[in-house]
Amino acid sequence: MVGVETFKFALVTLHRPGNVDSEESLEDLLVRLRQLADILPVIFPVHPRTRARIGDDRIASMKGLSILGPLDYISFVAAMRAARVVITDSGGVQEETTFLGVPCLTVRPNTERPITIACGTNRLIAASGITAAVREILSKERPLPRRPELWDGRTAERIVAFLAQECDKAGIQANIAAAVGQGAFLQA
Repeated sequence: MVGVETFKFALVTLHRPGNVDSEESLEDLLVRLRQLADILPVIFPVHPRTRARIGDDRIASMKGLSILGPLDYISFVAAMRAARVVITDSGGVQEETTFLGVPCLTVRPNTERPITIACGTNRLIAASGITAAVREILSKERPLPRRPELWDGRTAERIVAFLAQECDKAGIQANIAAAVGQGAFLQA
């Protein structure tokens, strides 16, 4: 990705109002990311909302950061998988990095994904803690993925089984397999 080695860059995505709507908060984050670039290459696919807040002139002057346009989902997942650390304020990214086993630093005071904290793959930090947290991550081996118990790729099977059971209890005859398109996951 953008001329950097796998596991040797930080991937950044920021878009939450608490981080990018306040000029003071946004500038603090940008300063911290430029400081981080002194120890680890920083890839920053800028969310359109964030780009509008930063402005093209300031983006052009952001030395040390590899600024990209938004990535499509598959490309962004590939970038997360290849990153040494992901810095974000996105709830979905917290879950995806946990599934991939990539250390995640969430620049927020709270999360609606506490399971990612419990798994040890995600930490809540203030902007002022980015560099220290990344240094700590770099001082350790990349961890093996530790996925939550039910994050096993079999959710659809459990949902279909639950629906079939509930239909049975209610005396409803349902052909769940036909309803979901004869999915191969129904075969035991």
